[in-house]
Amino acid sequence: MNAVALAFGLTLLAGLSTGLGGAVAVAARRPGERFLAGSLGFSAGVMIYVSFVEIFPEGIDKLVDAHGDAGKWLAAAAFFGGIALIALIDRLVPDSLNPHEPGLTDSARRRRAMMQMGLLTALAIAIHNFPEGFATFIAALADPTIAIPVAVAIAIHNIPEGIAVAVPLREATGSRAKAFWWSLASGLAEPFGAAVGYLLLLPWLGPVALGVAFAAIAGIMVFISLDELLPTAVKTGRHHTAIYGLVAGMAVMALSLLLL
Repeated sequence: MNAVALAFGLTLLAGLSTGLGGAVAVAARRPGERFLAGSLGFSAGVMIYVSFVEIFPEGIDKLVDAHGDAGKWLAAAAFFGGIALIALIDRLVPDSLNPHEPGLTDSARRRRAMMQMGLLTALAIAIHNFPEGFATFIAALADPTIAIPVAVAIAIHNIPEGIAVAVPLREATGSRAKAFWWSLASGLAEPFGAAVGYLLLLPWLGPVALGVAFAAIAGIMVFISLDELLPTAVKTGRHHTAIYGLVAGMAVMALSLLLL
């Protein structure tokens, strides 16, 4: 299979898994707190493990081959640069909008709040998925053996994201279909990010650029895990379930890397 087609295919599959999370949310009565805590912790474990064991070391290797020991400094700078980038994106996305408008009943305020929560979550996830899609695409283009665990890691963490979009929208609209399609749409930012990144950055995709990209990708994935997934899991009140999910995610990713 053509390398570009494979890269886009993996990116598309990773993005579509957000829709899988939406399907889970609309099929079930309501995802329980134990399920949410475990799945979010699992996602964080997968992403942290693959970032430090596979993606970041690959970035270091490429940069050291190109620049010697200075490559280690460049890899570290790219890692924290990735963290700075995703942190900046986080700051630019508002946490919430005020649903307390005059003239609304309590039930109307709740529906409005749920609608705003769901749409803002979809927007935030779409913005985050844009660089994730580029990350998956770059990894697949450089080395398919690395791309597969990256795509799996991102796909797994996209499932609870789809749930986070679909649950409030289902409550706000009463429509399972609308909740599902919004969750799916938020994930399609990943193949879009891959396409834009490919068209803009293809002329510069050499070993150094790939090394910087891998290190930055690792930083992005670690930040998402520590800033979003784990805190959200802990807020469910199921702290131990979140940690068990974290360890399970690391173990599953370790096993998958060993078997590949």
